[in-house]
Amino acid sequence: MARMTGGGALVEMLRRHGVDTLFALPGVQNDALFVALYDAGEGLRVIHPRHEQAAAYMAFGYARASGKTGAYAVVPGPGVLNTTAALATAYATNAPVLCISGQIPSNLIGRGFGLLHEVPDQLAILRGLTKWAERIDHPSETGKRVNEAFRQMADGRPRPVALEMPLDIMALETEVTLPDPDPALPAPPPDEELIAQAAKLLSAAKQPLIYVGSGAMDAGAEVLGLAERLQAPVTTYTGGKGILSDRHYLAQNLLAGHQLWRNADVVLAVGTRFNQPQTRWGLDGDIKVIRID
Repeated sequence: MARMTGGGALVEMLRRHGVDTLFALPGVQNDALFVALYDAGEGLRVIHPRHEQAAAYMAFGYARASGKTGAYAVVPGPGVLNTTAALATAYATNAPVLCISGQIPSNLIGRGFGLLHEVPDQLAILRGLTKWAERIDHPSETGKRVNEAFRQMADGRPRPVALEMPLDIMALETEVTLPDPDPALPAPPPDEELIAQAAKLLSAAKQPLIYVGSGAMDAGAEVLGLAERLQAPVTTYTGGKGILSDRHYLAQNLLAGHQLWRNADVVLAVGTRFNQPQTRWGLDGDIKVIRID
């Protein structure tokens, strides 16, 4: 147990979860958070953009490029609303983004006094744009709320989450016990029977085709190894560009992929929603599709 503010507890929990960069704009409802960030020293780098939308898109880009949580902090109301496009993009592309918002004084939330940066039911807005959103009502709740936020981001499909903390709670100093981060969730075991069926289909294929999307970004070596073993051409949609080098003889662009699709008897789709083939290229009974999400 240690004495700290709500903002200090939030900063410490971010550090415990491995967050080393925060894209953030200061304002009256998150001043106490910036005091805590200053006190933390160099343990958590703060990058100040000029606009809240930039902060959120920076966090999104950081998450996509690094595979780690992209975190940003803004004031409530218009500050949060300026980040909604980035939150929606992170949701659509399965990016682990953490939105941290300040809030008006806790005893005035929902009373409609028209305070600076007040909007009706900000938490409902965030819940409509993210996988999970919650308010921290006391510094002592910070640990469990942050742990739950990271658990939600890691459970199933990664998607953005949000936390809001009223300015008086952010500045409130009290005795706080912070828990350790929850252990990482284990990956679900693969279905060995389905894998055997897929291997049988691929080994018997006469004209196999591999179609990859952005979900395969960390599996480039595996995609390459399988493509070379099967001698199967690889085509990608825009999100999958770069998974296999364009210089490789099996790499095919989208136009060539469309032509190959017409004659393929087995398609292995890796890390893709499969929108292009399903909506534009067409599926029929002659194509057997194996999907790895």
